[in-house]
This record gives sequence, C-alpha cells and structure tokens, in this order.
Amino acid sequence: MGAGHAHKLYRHGHSGVHRLPPEVKLAAVLGFVVVVVSTPREAMWAFGVYGALLAGVAYAARVPPGFLLKRMLIEVPFVAFAVLMPFVAQGERVDVLGISLSVNGLWGAWNVLAKGTLGVAASVLLASTTDLRALLLGLQRLKLPPMLVQIASFMIRYGDVITDEMRRMRIARESRGFTARGVRHWGVLAKSAGALFIRSYERGERVHLAMISRGYAGSMPTIDEVTADRGQWAYALALPGAALVVCVLGWTL
Repeated sequence: MGAGHAHKLYRHGHSGVHRLPPEVKLAAVLGFVVVVVSTPREAMWAFGVYGALLAGVAYAARVPPGFLLKRMLIEVPFVAFAVLMPFVAQGERVDVLGISLSVNGLWGAWNVLAKGTLGVAASVLLASTTDLRALLLGLQRLKLPPMLVQIASFMIRYGDVITDEMRRMRIARESRGFTARGVRHWGVLAKSAGALFIRSYERGERVHLAMISRGYAGSMPTIDEVTADRGQWAYALALPGAALVVCVLGWTL
C-alpha cells in the first residue's frame, strides 16, 4: 500500500497531532477509551470533562466540528439501541412526561451513549489525523503479531481493488442497457457476484506470485525505522493521563 493511500476519514493537515508517530496516537486513544469505560456512570460531570479534552485535541489537530460530527454518524445504531433500553429494562420504574421508564434502563442508556460517543469521537479523531499506512505501521511498532498486520493491510488494499472491480462491472452492465428493477434481475446480479469472486481470486493469485518473484518470504520489509521520542510520548499520553485523573476523582468524590 503506497504512502499516498488515504481513507475517507483522513483529513490532510500539518498540525502537531498529525505529525505524531502513529504508535503513540494508537496508545493514547486506547488508554483514553479504557479510562472512559472504567469511569462510573454516576459521575456525569466526568464525561463532560472528557468531551472537553477531546474538543481540545480536535482544536489542536485543526479538525472542524462539522467534519467530526458528520463522521460520528456511524454511532446512530447504538443510539437507537440506547433509546430503547429505558422501555424494555426491568426494575424500578419512574414516570417521565407521563411515560413509565426503567431507572436501570435510563442509567444504562446514559452509560452507552456517553461512553460510546466519547469512544467513537476519539476513534474518528485518530482516523482523521492518521492515514491507513501509518496506522498499520503503528500497529507493527506496538508489536502486534506481524501476520495480523499483514492480513489487515491486504484486506484494506483488496477492499479498494474489489470495489473498483465492482464499479467496472456495473458500468459494463449499464452500457449494455441493464438496470436492476426487481426480483427477475437477481439472476444477473448473482452471476455478476460469482464473476467478481473468480476475478478477485485470480487477481490474488497473480499478486501472490508477483510478490514471491520479488523475494517475499512471509513478512513485509520495514522501510521506516524511526520511532517516537520521550517528548512525543509525553505529548500524546497527556490525554489519557488527564482522563485518568478525572476517572479517579469520579470514583472518590
């Protein structure tokens, strides 16, 4: 995967957050999420502080609020689940605007919404400031099993290849006057799916043979050996460090 390969969540920039090595950003986000999940749900003020910390990171990374909120829409299914919890959960009930709701369900909904939203926001900020190649490099530097890193890199690369192949096949069908309008066209679409599988399999074989002919022996060569220094680790871990202080206060106050 080339250095210029970027995903749709990535926002090109030159901020200090963008320049941080990927492994420190991954560690910072993971630490922040673990601290948020460990915070008691009753400490509602703590989640407001976490949101302010993420807002500060977004400001430092120069990620506009609209860009961030639009990409957080992936959370909508979880929001729908949380909204249903007060209606279906058991236990003590309370009337809100004439509607009987479960107290445990209300707390559970708040817990899912608060922690889920903060986790998604942190992940989106990570993706907005780190391209895919850097993320994979960061996982490699954090000593994730090399085979898992290679599988992830091939999945990402071939996701784009298969999507492009599907686009070409769709254009070929439409250029011949085909438009799927109902059940009677499912047969054509099924044949197209079969052809796509065969083409993808054959391309995978060709790429594998090409890699072997160029010396591939089960591991990808490491091109960039530069690692993070102490200052960069301290800068990145300031986020989970501040969150940890808030978490401890949430349990003690």
